[in-house]
Amino acid sequence: MEGDMRKRKAVAYWLITGVLMIIIQTLLGGVTRLTGSGLSITKWDPLFGILPPLNHKQWEDAFNGYKQIGQFKYMNSDFTLGDFKSIFFWEWLHRFWARMLGVVFMVGFIYFLIRRYFDKKMIVPFVVLFLLGAMQGAIGWIMVASGLNDAHLYVDHIRLAMHFISAMILACYTLWFALQLLVPEEQRLANNKLRNFTLLVLLVLFVQLTFGAFMAGLKAAMVAPTWPDINGSYLPGTLQTQSLVSNPVNVHFMHREIAYLVFTLIMIWFGIAGRNAKKNAGTLLGKTRWWPFILVWLQVILGIVTVLSAPQQQLNKFGTFELLAELHQMVAMFLLMSVMVNLYVVKRR
Repeated sequence: MEGDMRKRKAVAYWLITGVLMIIIQTLLGGVTRLTGSGLSITKWDPLFGILPPLNHKQWEDAFNGYKQIGQFKYMNSDFTLGDFKSIFFWEWLHRFWARMLGVVFMVGFIYFLIRRYFDKKMIVPFVVLFLLGAMQGAIGWIMVASGLNDAHLYVDHIRLAMHFISAMILACYTLWFALQLLVPEEQRLANNKLRNFTLLVLLVLFVQLTFGAFMAGLKAAMVAPTWPDINGSYLPGTLQTQSLVSNPVNVHFMHREIAYLVFTLIMIWFGIAGRNAKKNAGTLLGKTRWWPFILVWLQVILGIVTVLSAPQQQLNKFGTFELLAELHQMVAMFLLMSVMVNLYVVKRR
């Protein structure tokens, strides 16, 4: 029995390493977006693309490919080869890390398979895990392809949101799989109402993350760098005439309003979870309920500061605004993971 538990913990820690790598991969994706680097590699080469250009001719070929798209023609036409290399690096690193993530999963899978660390219950979750990983890579290229033309300066914001949310689904599923192996049943709390409330928080948070991706894709922080008002008013005049998912001001408004809702729900959830934790002292809820509480406060503060710093944004540069935006994205992902942990800790009767 002790040997089986040791094996389960080893697999769980390997999976959690994967979750952390997915978070880093997503943050690298954020850097490519913030520095305008996402369209610098115009070819999809899963095998040999792991190597950057190794000589001057290869660099010239890569640069010539970039010169064919609208982003270069209408926004970066003054780029030198050195400028191109600086944005190429971030997109290459983003793709390289994705490949390393695949290697870590594959090598770990083969190692644990040979050592017989797996049992039959793990087969289906692993199949789903690898399918989600493959889907994530495909969505990533579909997203990039949406910007490789003369009509767009950036990738489509809807596809960007799909790429981000699919990464979060992959991270959540991997974390859930790890928790199944790591958390003893006696440390979970059975409460249907609290679990349903936790699920509601999770769903609203996913909607909020989707609008956060819309914000990023539409560069919507710049259109209203004020708080608590939006350019001097609470309700934008575009609400009734423009799309809620494509108009930058409307998307900015929705992102703020859903943020207030997420904050309110987590505050209520925290109080209810606290009362249940006191009644069930042996469960993990007494500790894990604090994680969303602390993270949502930090996230709200970062959101406000990031919006106010939006005028400092510089094209193809990484400065104060970009750093704050990355921190905002990072805390959002940890907030999502913390809610996911609590959803597992609070089970159905």
